[in-house]
Amino acid sequence: MNKQRVNDILFAAAIVVFFMPFFMCDAVFNWYESFNLNHPMVMSFLKFAVLATLGEVIGLRIKTRKYRADGFGLLSRAVVWGFLGLTIKMAFVIFASGVPVFLDKMGVSSAMEVMKQPLSANKLLVAFSISAAMNLIYAPVMMTLHRITDTHIVANGGKLSCLVKPIQFGKIMKELDWGMQWDFVFKKTIPFFWIPAHTITFLMPAEYQVLFAALLGIVLGVLLAIAGNKGTATQ
Repeated sequence: MNKQRVNDILFAAAIVVFFMPFFMCDAVFNWYESFNLNHPMVMSFLKFAVLATLGEVIGLRIKTRKYRADGFGLLSRAVVWGFLGLTIKMAFVIFASGVPVFLDKMGVSSAMEVMKQPLSANKLLVAFSISAAMNLIYAPVMMTLHRITDTHIVANGGKLSCLVKPIQFGKIMKELDWGMQWDFVFKKTIPFFWIPAHTITFLMPAEYQVLFAALLGIVLGVLLAIAGNKGTATQ
């Protein structure tokens, strides 16, 4: 068995060991639910710091066949993802509350109340509308910011000190591969994955939305890591 295969097995085993207590132990899962209810922003920071960074590590493995790379900046990425997680939580709250109000103004009566009822065509419409609005308005900004911070981290060798250094937004934005950003990140992942995925998220009971969103954080990390590697490869 080659070294890569062994590393894959150890990596998968570590993930299973990390998540197993949440599924096998009621006390652990109940603690998670309670902590998430009482400290939602802290949990959002931790959730995305861990899970989205995990997704980026998986993306790195897919592209380079390695789990580590010089200048990758694992801890720096985790901190950035934590703060991005706060904005993602904010977006969930704003769009889940605001879009139903907007739909009421557009003639879709009782849109907010519909989301508390069993699955129906109206509930599907409202959930899709929330997801579409969030992913078309907020997601492109967040994804571009992530690409900029990624570039900043790599430019500083992945060192934690990059977190306190000014980001050269103008320079980085001029050098971004906007073709890749549009063709892959915006044009493909948003309509074909994120809008459907978050429609499902908003259809779920509130107690399951957080867990599902956390799992999507892994996918988010994978997709953006692959997109970042694509952009690097074409420059």
